[in-house]
Amino acid sequence: MTTLDRLDASDLRHVIIGFRDALRLHQEGINRLNVYPVPDGDTGTNMALTLESVVAELDGAGVDMADTCKAIGYGALMGARGNSGVILSQIMRGLTATLAPHEHVDGPKMAEALTVAAAGAYEAVGNPVEGTILTVVRCAAEGATAAGDVALVDVLDAALTAGAEALARTPELLPVLAAAGVVDAGGTGLLLFLHAALTRVDGRPMPEVDPALVAAPTPVIADHGHDDHSGLADLRYEVMYLLEAPDDAIPAFKEVWAGIGDSIVVVGGDGLFNCHIHTDDIGPAIEAAIEIGKPMKIRVTDLLEEVEEERWVRDAASAPEPDPEMEPVTTAVVAVATGDGIKRIFRSLGVHQVITGGQSMNPSTAQLREAVEAVPADHVVILPNNKNIIAVAEQVDATTDKTVLVVPTRGIPEGFAALLAYDPEAPGDTNAAGMSEAAANVVAGEVTRAVRASTCEAGPIAEGDFIGIDRSAIRSVAGSAADAATGLLAVLLDGSQEILTVIEGEGASDAETRRITGWLSEHHPGVEPEVHHGGQPLYPYLFGIE
Repeated sequence: MTTLDRLDASDLRHVIIGFRDALRLHQEGINRLNVYPVPDGDTGTNMALTLESVVAELDGAGVDMADTCKAIGYGALMGARGNSGVILSQIMRGLTATLAPHEHVDGPKMAEALTVAAAGAYEAVGNPVEGTILTVVRCAAEGATAAGDVALVDVLDAALTAGAEALARTPELLPVLAAAGVVDAGGTGLLLFLHAALTRVDGRPMPEVDPALVAAPTPVIADHGHDDHSGLADLRYEVMYLLEAPDDAIPAFKEVWAGIGDSIVVVGGDGLFNCHIHTDDIGPAIEAAIEIGKPMKIRVTDLLEEVEEERWVRDAASAPEPDPEMEPVTTAVVAVATGDGIKRIFRSLGVHQVITGGQSMNPSTAQLREAVEAVPADHVVILPNNKNIIAVAEQVDATTDKTVLVVPTRGIPEGFAALLAYDPEAPGDTNAAGMSEAAANVVAGEVTRAVRASTCEAGPIAEGDFIGIDRSAIRSVAGSAADAATGLLAVLLDGSQEILTVIEGEGASDAETRRITGWLSEHHPGVEPEVHHGGQPLYPYLFGIE
């Protein structure tokens, strides 16, 4: 193959498609490099999904360099997934903003584009940390610039060499990587862009997938104290959205975010921004956007439970149950839930449509709207049954001619309680008020299993420990689901309650349920347990206390 001395728009498209294909091929290995107790999703998957959006945007774009670059930048901005995807989108935008005015890209122009991309990535991150994808892109750009006025292939070679050396040094810069014995995941993914470019320029093969890395267990780190990254284990939620707002309002917006979270990345411009934060304060993270503009496509992910629930929801959605015939009513109910048993209970309590969803696979506004349109009523109450879904549910009313009201249930027990106050022949506002009051009177808790080592007020958490959680904190840590459950109930029960609803999920057993009810009869004989089989994933036990 003849070595190219410059790239045109068609070549750039081939590079982007090759980059996407490489990320798909290597994504599992890159995912295995995630090391934090609460990882930012899966880095390889997030980067690959971001490039999928870019390639999809290219399909309908013009063929010249300007249109190609515009499509790459826009597709990256709109499709960015996770912290790594948002940073990658800014790198892509920096590259294409530099290349767009030129029909052909030579060595010096590529070096300039990499430099602009690196500067933009650092600027987008609220608290840049070395030893990450930022270090790799900066060093790659420095290597390209240091190569001087040379051929394109030499610039790309220099960038790849410098980037690879920087990647190898990332454990020296981040103790958390050294402790796990791995290099940075995002930086690993980024180097595939340079490999794809060199494949197009001189035909060299893409790197092979490392079978040992794919087969290796996900690295787990211990608590390292209060260093720059220990806080990641405490910031449970990832909030992302597109924001329409004036460019000059963004610096103040970033300052607000800096006070409520970490892993802050805000990319974009010309009135449209992709925003990402890790936080425990979902409401303020969204309210900050409402104060200056219009947030759209809001996604809230519970990082603790993302991977396993994504599998479960995908499997459940692939074989949905047929909806029963529905009689017209004044007010209908749409609920979000997982678990066959929970769905049956919801239907028995009068729910008309149950949408499969949960912490990490939140249903979209469009999916909720479709369910609202399908029910035989002009007034519809939505039960999100998860605090991550409330904000999305609240957007549905503006998308339909029906009157849609959201009862902000944060879990299944609150959803069950709300339905006890539901009257299908009453107006929507009357139902929403009564159902909200009923839900608010429930004290809820849940037992799940830790997917990473971490710490909490109840003590250290090892991977695989069972943890008992109420609506504000982790209350118990134990080696069995029953022990975590009784530790949680010891905190939640104060002697004033009468009924404990127990919802068994995947991982529950008759023996452990008997241990829980036996503990209850011994320590709180005045509380009557009601046990139901829910079949929900991730949570062996859900509790609702009235």
